[in-house]
Amino acid sequence: MGKRIEHDFIGELEIADDVYYGVQTFRAVENFDISHDRLKNFPRFVRSLARVKKAAAMANFELGLLDKEKEEAIIQACDKILEGGYYDQFVVDMIQGGAGTSTNMNANEVIANIGLEIMGHKKGEYQYLHPNDHVNLSQSTNDAYPTALRMALHDYLSDLAKAMEHLKKSYEKKAEEFKNVLKMGRTQLQDAVPMTLGREFQTFAVMMGEDIQRVLEARKLVLEINLGGTAIGTGINSHPDYPKVVERKLREVSGYEYVVAEDLIEATQDTGAYVQISGVLKRVASKLSKVCNDLRLLSSGPTCGLNEINLPKMQPGSSIMPGKVNPVIPEVVNQVCFSVIGSDVTVTFACEAGQLQLNVFEPVVAYNLFNSIVMLEKAMKTLADKCINGITANEKVCSDFVYNSIGIVTALNPYIGYENSASIAKEALKTGKKVYDLALERGLLSKEELDKILTPENMLNPHMTAKK
Repeated sequence: MGKRIEHDFIGELEIADDVYYGVQTFRAVENFDISHDRLKNFPRFVRSLARVKKAAAMANFELGLLDKEKEEAIIQACDKILEGGYYDQFVVDMIQGGAGTSTNMNANEVIANIGLEIMGHKKGEYQYLHPNDHVNLSQSTNDAYPTALRMALHDYLSDLAKAMEHLKKSYEKKAEEFKNVLKMGRTQLQDAVPMTLGREFQTFAVMMGEDIQRVLEARKLVLEINLGGTAIGTGINSHPDYPKVVERKLREVSGYEYVVAEDLIEATQDTGAYVQISGVLKRVASKLSKVCNDLRLLSSGPTCGLNEINLPKMQPGSSIMPGKVNPVIPEVVNQVCFSVIGSDVTVTFACEAGQLQLNVFEPVVAYNLFNSIVMLEKAMKTLADKCINGITANEKVCSDFVYNSIGIVTALNPYIGYENSASIAKEALKTGKKVYDLALERGLLSKEELDKILTPENMLNPHMTAKK
């Protein structure tokens, strides 16, 4: 394998001829062996970096800062990345010092060396196409990196919203399937009043629908970018018209209405959008975990628990207890949710820790937000396909709980009064007798009246009318 010599202001290094990154990327790989999660593991981020560089080259050409040959070489190099090539060359660790400079230079060097080959030159012959002078022209890490981060977040949040919609539809199918399954509702883990299993799953669907809207609202926050601000937002080393031109080019390249912020100094240091997005992800995770808790409770047993529903049997549940099957899919989703909630703390601290004109901790923000979104997306698809879609109901167990519970005494309140109802409930708990039988024994209601009051229609819906 051949070698080439590259240099930066620190010194010279030998770089293998078969790689497209250069000296600054090489140093970053050696310096930041932290998470073992590389840029290449987050393809939407890699594509977003390529879009930023492509839009910048187009803007620089239009403003007369870059000649046609160099512009075309950069555009073609970016297009190759956007088509899915060269991902293996994006090798720096996601968590890094330097506010993302290593990520930016990884992109600059790879694009420059692809471009050099397109122009008929060898890798490293930067006199013809330079990573800093040409690929990074009119940019700084401090505006290129956060712009790519926001673009990637927009794409990842779109993926998440689709996964959420997929899970919502699974809930809705079960809501329809179980619409006539009468069961006991519970509050504080105690019997409450009757409902249907269908309404329980419909609630899950409504909760998910609300969170889809919150995710789509959060996605709009990242449409404002600071590209054109360069180092701290003053636009040093860029053309006065660059921000408006690169905004137009970025829209053309991406297909989305990205807007350059009015105050680029503020936009360069403000990370509030990340805090808000992280908060939305925490909200989604909290509610999703609650649903998984419910699924585990409702399926508990099967002989010594609630056993109202059956989860699909996915794998043996014990190395020592034959026949045991665990709710492994809700359990793994719970764990994803715990991780997302923990990541929110990291994002909050990282955003709070910014100083003066720049927040240097955006790499850990990016890493945690990307991971949270990707894990939530996979978890929701897994929950829908490997759990929700295969759930069945134990209808007799559900109905027996209703009619054997003291909870149905609540339905008698309007007819026999609270005191009589409370007395019946107390005796039912003490003796084990059914509410139905006690009401008959005391002569408070006839069998016909009881049967009518305790029909599902009366117990599941409002039915009181004004007394005349």
